Parts: sequence; structure tokens; C-alpha cells
Amino acid sequence: MGKKSRLKKEKRELIKVLFICTANVCRSPMAERLFMQELSKVKTVKKIIAYSAGLSAMDGDKASQNSMDACDELGLDITDHRSSGLTRNSLEEASVVFCMTESHRALINMYFDLPQGYPIFLMREFVSSGPKELPDPYGQDIEVYRDCRDQMLEAMPSLINWVEKNL
Repeated sequence: MGKKSRLKKEKRELIKVLFICTANVCRSPMAERLFMQELSKVKTVKKIIAYSAGLSAMDGDKASQNSMDACDELGLDITDHRSSGLTRNSLEEASVVFCMTESHRALINMYFDLPQGYPIFLMREFVSSGPKELPDPYGQDIEVYRDCRDQMLEAMPSLINWVEKNL
């Protein structure tokens, strides 16, 4: 197998999980790192990476201080995160997209005219109880961020399970 063919095969085998929020400074950076942390606790033979973007993000912004603090409480460092705006390329590269609210899903479909059946879900879509949406904590106190983080953590087993079974 030639180098080009091998690289194409490796690209196909790599599962890319994309988390979407509004500005890519609060929810999606936390989700990205929490997903990778929880994934590291599970035995999987699949090659999986996570990344994040925002529907109205300005490229290069740091994660919000409360997002950094909420993650730091769990031993997760997101100080190196820099925001990224959602692009057609980032969507096309993704194996699956998890967004925070129904409005995110609707806007993604409206802006990018995705094909029928494109795998885009709410982050808490597969959780059996509690709210399905994760409201934006931006500008609120640390308790709101902790609650958002904890709701994300509750969703992680269902997301990992979905990725394992469907991709």
C-alpha cells in the first residue's frame, strides 16, 4: 500500500467528534476535554479525537475563566484552548456532531445545508432523564458553569456508547 493510500485509510479510520456551541469559549471547550478524559477511562480499539467550534465564534479567544475553573476542579486544564468558528470543512471532517441546543442544530442545518441523515445530535440527546439542552452559562457565576459541566459529564457515557456502536 502506497503512502497516499495508507494516509487515506488512516483518515477514514480516525473518528472525529465535533462539539458545537455558540462562541466556543464556554460549553464546547469543556465538552471536548471532558469527552477525551472520559474516553481515556474506557477500553476502545477505535482511534477517536474530539474538537470544538462555535457558530458565531471569533477565532483565537481563550476559554472563559469560569469554564477553565470548572474544568480545573476536575483536574482538566483547558487554558490552551483557543476558539474556532464553525466551517464547512470542520463539519465535513467530523464523523459526528454534538451541539448544545436545538437552535444550534437548526442553525447548522440552515447555514450548511447538510445532507439528509447527517449525524448531528444534542449532547444530552441519549440521556434518559433531565433536560436535553445545555443553556449557555456565559457571564453567569461559577455554580452555573459547574452545573453545565456536571450535566455534560452525565451525558458522556451515552455519547461514548453511541460513538462506539455507530462509527
